[in-house]
Amino acid sequence: MLTVEQIYDIREMYFKEGKSMREISRLSGRDRETIKRYVEQEDFSIEVPIRQRRSSKTDAYREQVRQWLIDDETAPPKQRHTAKKVYDRLKKKQAKKGLMLDVSARSIRSLVAELRRELIQQELVSLPLLHPAGEAQGDFGKTVFYERGIKYEGHHFCMTLPHSDAKWTQLFKGQDFECLARGMIDIFEHIGGVPTVIRFDNMSTAVKEIKAHGGRELTENFRRLQCHFGFESNFCNPAAGHEKGSVENYVGCSRRNFFVPVPEMPDLEIYNQELLLRCDARLEEEHYKLQRLVKDLFAEDESKLLPLAAYPFDACRYVPSRTDNYGMARYQTNRYSTAGHFRRTDVTLKVDAYTVTVLDEQMQVVVRHPRLYGQKKESMIWSPYLEVLAKRPMAIRYSGFYEGLPKELRLFLDDCDLSGRQKVLKLLSKESQSGDIDTPISLLTKAVALKPTNADSLISAYAFVANKPLQMPKNPVSELLPDTPEYSLDLSVYGQLLGGAACLKR
Repeated sequence: MLTVEQIYDIREMYFKEGKSMREISRLSGRDRETIKRYVEQEDFSIEVPIRQRRSSKTDAYREQVRQWLIDDETAPPKQRHTAKKVYDRLKKKQAKKGLMLDVSARSIRSLVAELRRELIQQELVSLPLLHPAGEAQGDFGKTVFYERGIKYEGHHFCMTLPHSDAKWTQLFKGQDFECLARGMIDIFEHIGGVPTVIRFDNMSTAVKEIKAHGGRELTENFRRLQCHFGFESNFCNPAAGHEKGSVENYVGCSRRNFFVPVPEMPDLEIYNQELLLRCDARLEEEHYKLQRLVKDLFAEDESKLLPLAAYPFDACRYVPSRTDNYGMARYQTNRYSTAGHFRRTDVTLKVDAYTVTVLDEQMQVVVRHPRLYGQKKESMIWSPYLEVLAKRPMAIRYSGFYEGLPKELRLFLDDCDLSGRQKVLKLLSKESQSGDIDTPISLLTKAVALKPTNADSLISAYAFVANKPLQMPKNPVSELLPDTPEYSLDLSVYGQLLGGAACLKR
């Protein structure tokens, strides 16, 4: 099986260099059927993984140390990092996470020396650049926002088309690959095409390593994204943000224009859809330099865009996990609930920019959580546990689910006997099968306001407030019944007794 990098090289030779399959086969040493398969392949989404042992991570501190050395370039020479200071900072950073630094001081000295050699460069004179139509630049900026009253130290992803100065932004709680890919894909789909070339800085979500002579070793996920959509990537020199000045300026401009005052929203995903439309309004403005409308210049960009991929790209990662005694699965430092019977069970977590979905061993959805960002947080969705609570109704008072119920509903459950609690919990379990538990709880609270006297009358009141007809039990009727003769009524006898027709006329 070929690596993603080898697949990318094959497609580059065929689509960009115009080589035939026969010639590619000769150059690569692969048979023609293999070449044909990867040339014709259109979907490069991450395949659903077969469960394997997680491999150990290497070179985990390179990007952090590189960033510290880059920041040193603006600091006074006597206040820059030594190799020992780098080692001490890494130790403290790991200690805050409750971890030990798993590399020696000598290894860090070698890493610092290597990175300093890479960062040495000659000063270059800035030159005015021409921006071909259809090319783009991308970058992240920091932004604070509130979702459902919770504060997030988030990031907004910006993409600009410097030729026309058309620009769009999307807001996220992080800046990992899932957020980067989601932002890029949503902008691609919104503008109806894919830029031919996209320029970035050396973000760790895309660049695994900076090599000699300007080469880059890219992450596998980013290569998949490239293979899927067909765009070329271009990366700035270290500490050379001016090389993508269009998007650098827009990071600050978009923050001032869209995120002041600090935005508050009930749902970030819906907010991002509206944000794209707000960005469209700028297409009606005049270009800052060319004295033409941005939308007219953007039409030239549109004519050069690559077509959208035939298949949607699933911007996610699959992470194996094992639940604890409480059925909680862990991703990074955060914990997510599963279901009552998932105690010490192997599961797979499908992680994207907005959600974490728990999958069972058959890769079927167990429950879907909003993704948590930050350290040591917990997401609990109770609907999969209600069936277990219904079997153990005494335990409800000691669960977080009970504490989250409205006071009226808690008081009603306190007054119920065990059988009554079971009936109410079974109703909640049944009505929340879709994953929405808030609506059934709200309707039950309204039903309690109708003053039901027991669990059965509460269930009837619930059906009333939910506008659901009661399901009357069907009584089974035996088919072994005696045949009865049919009778027909003759009302003329009564007419004779009443005096005939004359009587009837009176």
